[in-house]
Amino acid sequence: MRAAPSATPDCDALIIGAGHNGLVCAAYLAAAGLRVTVLERRAVPGGAAVTEEFHPGFRNSVASYTVSLLNPKVIADLELPRHGLRIVERRLGNFLPTEDGRYLAVGAGRTAAEVARFSARDAARLGDYSARLEAIADVLRELVLLTPPNVVEGGWREALPELLRTARLGGRLSRLDLPLRRELLTLFASSAGDYLDGWFESDPIKAVYGFDGVVGNYASPYAAGSAYVLLHHAFGEVNGKKGAWGHAIGGMGAITQAMARCCEARGVQIRLESPVRELLVERGRVLGARTEAGEAVRARVVVANVNPKLLYLKLLDPGALPEDFRARIGRWRCGSGTFRMNVALAELPQFSCLPARDIADHHTAGIILAPTLRYMEQAYFDARMHGWSRRPIVELVIPSTLDDTLAPPGAHVASLFCQHVAPELPDGQSWDAHRETVADLMIDTVDAYAPNFKRAVLGRQIMSPLDLERTFGLLGGDIFHGALSLDQLFSARPMLGHAHYRGPLAGLYMCGSGAHPGGGVTGAPGHNAAREILADWRGGRPRR
Repeated sequence: MRAAPSATPDCDALIIGAGHNGLVCAAYLAAAGLRVTVLERRAVPGGAAVTEEFHPGFRNSVASYTVSLLNPKVIADLELPRHGLRIVERRLGNFLPTEDGRYLAVGAGRTAAEVARFSARDAARLGDYSARLEAIADVLRELVLLTPPNVVEGGWREALPELLRTARLGGRLSRLDLPLRRELLTLFASSAGDYLDGWFESDPIKAVYGFDGVVGNYASPYAAGSAYVLLHHAFGEVNGKKGAWGHAIGGMGAITQAMARCCEARGVQIRLESPVRELLVERGRVLGARTEAGEAVRARVVVANVNPKLLYLKLLDPGALPEDFRARIGRWRCGSGTFRMNVALAELPQFSCLPARDIADHHTAGIILAPTLRYMEQAYFDARMHGWSRRPIVELVIPSTLDDTLAPPGAHVASLFCQHVAPELPDGQSWDAHRETVADLMIDTVDAYAPNFKRAVLGRQIMSPLDLERTFGLLGGDIFHGALSLDQLFSARPMLGHAHYRGPLAGLYMCGSGAHPGGGVTGAPGHNAAREILADWRGGRPRR
């Protein structure tokens, strides 16, 4: 859409999408003195990190559902605790029932003794495994807040900043000794299954760790590259404890509400129910956006917090983009095989392997219903063949065991994060025709391990991949805004030449999970994009 070049900007920075990364970016830009406006199509800010009532008296996180990856620097810089955020830790990290009626509990100070019940050898190797993974994760945690080296065209003037970035990156990686560098290469290139098979012999511990390799990843745990997805989920920490997982009191919406309060305190204008129809472009420069209502909002810079495919294929005129760029974005791989449910429960689930009527440690854990890596692999094969797994992977989280604000006294809410399902069903079928059938299957899957679960269900909220796309703009239900594969990471996210948060058109930036370091409720893309925007702003580039 062409816009009048003489029009006076309404703001300095216009951000498309009030998801958590958009809010983080807005908060940093406003703190630097920019006039910032955020346009959000939904009636509530937060994107996929929101809390809503889904059954009378029952509230829960609708899509994203647990806390670990939210960056500590973002928490501190936005003063989120001062704006109401409180995160509590799980009493137990993970709980995995086995097919033979036993279970594995994983948590600080407990894992080795639990694993020893299945394999003394595996228990003895846990320390080395954790130390290696943690050493690599420590270095990569630093990379999360760095702008990747960008592939550029031109002479030394353009190349020198990227060479310096590469040198800084090399300096950080040099902290790893040679064995750990070899381990890092293995984690980037191999499968989670092969990596774990090389460490352990017992199925339960491989399943607990391997689950992180398929979270949001529509692939077998034996697919090349899935080991990196496992590593991606090892970056996290809660309240200063590395590798811990927790819960935001009030649900995931408490995170984004605190971010929104920070933004408002810094003068950001957040406009809800303002969906964007198209970006305004004049002579190769983005000058603002036009809403579905027809209003033009002009800005000196536009920052997109949406999936790269939505940004470049839906919001921009095809003629505004280089042909090769548009073709490559068309091949951007999305679709994470996720089926999300929230369930209102009259009582806690009673697991056959460890019954407990009152809240016990395992009720507060991430409960993994997928007993082996082979089970997970078969689930993927099923989904590829039939559209959804006949024996699906389910992670069950019961946040009301840590947060009594979510359900009436004595009752509970459960989050079901279910995989594998096909982002698009075969033979042109619609998820609208099958969502209830698959939801029943997910309930039955939990009921097989906790026989009171099905009868305790009072109500449920179902989010198929299509629902996640319609509601939150997660194409194919992709929680990461694009697969975390080697060709879509770091300097290639979302494309070589645009890893530095700048789009192919002047005045256009990217701050969403489709940029480095990728998905999860981290705030890192928003943080990094704001730094690059401000560097350009101080250099005068966005205002030309």
